[in-house]
Amino acid sequence: MPNLDFGKYAAYIVPAYAISAVVIAALVADSLLRARHWRREVARREALLDKKKGARS
Repeated sequence: MPNLDFGKYAAYIVPAYAISAVVIAALVADSLLRARHWRREVARREALLDKKKGARS
């Protein structure tokens, strides 16, 4: 178990850890949302391309 006794610097260290955790969580969420968006965009463009190929045949 890690020693979480930060002494007199706890007022600075604990919020810094909390802010870091929030920023990392936001970056992960943003990455996942962007990946979902681009997966949908690729599927949409592939469907459009297939539709155009089908119209030519």
